[in-house]
Amino acid sequence: MRIAIGGFLHESHSFAPRPTNWADFQSPGGFPAFVRGAGLFDALRPTSAPSAGALSVAEPRGVDLVPLSWCFANPAGPVTEEAFERVAGCLIGDLVTALEAGPLDGVYLDLHGAMMAEHFPDAEGELLRRVRAVVGPDVPITASLDPHANVTGLMVEKADALVPFRTYPHVDMKAAGARAMELLIARIGRGSPWPRAFRQLDYWTPLTMQCTMVSPMADVLAERARLAAGNGVVELGFCFGFPYADFAGCGMAISCYAEDQQTAEIAADQLKAWLDTHEADFAGGALPAAEGVARAVAAAATNPGKPIVLADTQDNPGGGGHGDTTGLLAELIRQDAPAVLGMINDAESAAAFHAAGEGADVTLKLGGKSDGAPIEVTAKVLRLTDGRFTCTGPMSAGNPADLGPSAVIGIGLVRVIVVSRKMQAHDQALFRHAGIEPAEQKILALKSSVHFRADFQPIAQEVIVVAAPGPVLADPSSLPFSHLRPGLRTRPQA
Repeated sequence: MRIAIGGFLHESHSFAPRPTNWADFQSPGGFPAFVRGAGLFDALRPTSAPSAGALSVAEPRGVDLVPLSWCFANPAGPVTEEAFERVAGCLIGDLVTALEAGPLDGVYLDLHGAMMAEHFPDAEGELLRRVRAVVGPDVPITASLDPHANVTGLMVEKADALVPFRTYPHVDMKAAGARAMELLIARIGRGSPWPRAFRQLDYWTPLTMQCTMVSPMADVLAERARLAAGNGVVELGFCFGFPYADFAGCGMAISCYAEDQQTAEIAADQLKAWLDTHEADFAGGALPAAEGVARAVAAAATNPGKPIVLADTQDNPGGGGHGDTTGLLAELIRQDAPAVLGMINDAESAAAFHAAGEGADVTLKLGGKSDGAPIEVTAKVLRLTDGRFTCTGPMSAGNPADLGPSAVIGIGLVRVIVVSRKMQAHDQALFRHAGIEPAEQKILALKSSVHFRADFQPIAQEVIVVAAPGPVLADPSSLPFSHLRPGLRTRPQA
């Protein structure tokens, strides 16, 4: 059995402050850099990437695995035409080379599902179309997806199975890759495609209400599992959608693969009906930053012990934020909060702190490079690092991080980790590599929406989601959408 493996992952925010270019795939924070050919499997095997899960299934079975190319870039604006064509060209070119060496029995792709390119809004649909055009109608293709995927009819048409993660925070990425590989091997043995059904929902939900650790999304996943256990259902995929993308295919969607068409249609309809009935459960929001900080300061004073966690959801680098807005930082300073902020993405300031050296006092304008709203501070340089560490948390254990020259600075009681490349603050290793033990802090302020919960919620006495200025709006319905399909509600009806 001969199977090709490749990947192309990006989550695209239509209104983010900057596009995603080729260089972003060369040096991402928290995942391996662009890799192609012989080194691909060694680079991915120790990580939490779905491809690592796919390898864990295929390699023990003696499958002849053919490496294509794989890459990831942190969420930002749509991928430039140049970057998309360079990456897609590598993957498709390697696929052609693989076919010239001999027939392929199948193709596994590690995709995100919410990528937009400047010239292809449904970027994964276009990539799958190209892969299908090269391998022909009979070679099975499966793909793992992030549940924030905006699944489209074209994606469902061109793939033999789409397998999204079941969790947010995404602690089952490897499991999804393993499942996609298992289904690919099963599909090869079956010899013919599974019947499939596709449904789109008429509303979407804010990121802050999509956490699968709590209701209502935990209830959705329980219902999905119940329906998926029915006889004849092969894969019942539910994707939450990414509510910052602006094209007709956006939104929550269901894809079901089954042994017969009737079973696929019924399971998809039943899950959609359940979600339609529970639409009001997804209405929710975040506290203003001033109120959230005041609450955290009071809690830290009256109940010391475990840290209070503040989530700066609207500057979430995992949702397209640049990780450099200063609204929450300004409020922490104003209230003299005993807090550590992870992090401010500002290469220029990080370089200035390194030039000054540990112990120096530096006055500069910090952050705000993406929105033109920096904050002037006089800070003491407490510690300098190279920004390199290995993630250890449930979501990203084993993943390499390289955030470039980094510094810990002090502004009154507030300490800030300043980095040169962005990464969502979802792993305690970010703090530990800078000499800060997260569990010992009074207040931890994190640039994240939900992913932080996997590693930080277990050590927190309370989690407070706050809204400071940033592009990843807690209520995305106020964004200037112009390409959504008619009838799609950008906020749940309460």
